[in-house]
Amino acid sequence: MATATLTIDLDAITQNWRALDAKSAQSVETAAVIKADAYGLGAAVVAKSLYHAGVRSFFVAVAEEGIVIRKAVGNNAKIYVFSGMMLTDAQPIREYNLIPMLNAPNQVARFRNETSDLTYGLQLDTGMNRLGLEPDEFNGVKDAANDADLIISHLACADDPAHPQNAQQLAAFHAMTNGLSVRRSLAATGGTLLGADYHFDLCRPGVGLYGGFPFNDATPTAHLAIPVIQTRRVTKGETVGYSAAWVAKRDSIVATLAAGYADGLIRAMGHDSVSLYAGNTPCPLIGRVSMDLLTVDVTDLDAVPNELHLLNSQQTVDDLADAAGTIGYEILTSLGGRYERRYVGEARG
Repeated sequence: MATATLTIDLDAITQNWRALDAKSAQSVETAAVIKADAYGLGAAVVAKSLYHAGVRSFFVAVAEEGIVIRKAVGNNAKIYVFSGMMLTDAQPIREYNLIPMLNAPNQVARFRNETSDLTYGLQLDTGMNRLGLEPDEFNGVKDAANDADLIISHLACADDPAHPQNAQQLAAFHAMTNGLSVRRSLAATGGTLLGADYHFDLCRPGVGLYGGFPFNDATPTAHLAIPVIQTRRVTKGETVGYSAAWVAKRDSIVATLAAGYADGLIRAMGHDSVSLYAGNTPCPLIGRVSMDLLTVDVTDLDAVPNELHLLNSQQTVDDLADAAGTIGYEILTSLGGRYERRYVGEARG
């Protein structure tokens, strides 16, 4: 094939969920955040696998994503929508039994007027200043709190355990919700790793399920093999790629591979800090990442294989993110539509 193959290990995803689930008490439910097409790995397939592993609560960003998950897992699961209830959401919320996390006074009012017979949650702002009811706003709708299915907030700095805002937000969440007889949730992946004080009734890991930081013990879930479409000899002093950014320091063999920034391989990572692998042998990525092509120094290989591996057990999404000056979330969610996607693992059934 002329396109790269993205292999997604469903068993690794469910293994990561079980490992994160084990971080909290048995009384704490562990949900799964599956927004953005399961962080780029395929929401319907991943949701079905996690459901078979025991997940009964899923979180998505918008109602349209919730429809995909409902069709994948059936009716015996809760699907929460972080964005709450947007102007056009009443019909899909009702039809697909979604649970909006209402995050502003106007959303609470609209929900009561249009869909008051349905289940809802509330999202509070404890310091991120992004989504959620602030303390005064929450006090204004406090009569709706005890009828909510779930009350959540979101930590801004959970990937940095020493950051003082973690404790500040925990205290704010307690101050806003103590005394309510409603399930509560504060922890995503980072919060799950912060410990029991942050777990409340439900943890909702996201990126950790898919092998990303801050869950350093995660099993890698995505493997990317890219076909070699041409090799050429480059003499010492010749250049490769746009802007003549790489100059051969020796006579070299350069392989051209069929993937680029149109496939989510961010241009900024092309500065000699990333390798592609032939088995266990690293081959440096050289020159600029272009729209459809990569160039790789394969001089030291005995033979050039038909494909080289960019994501594998030796080099993760976070390694690529570090090289590109970004985060693993962006690498995962950018993985392109041209890849042939293969799902492996017993969980795929």
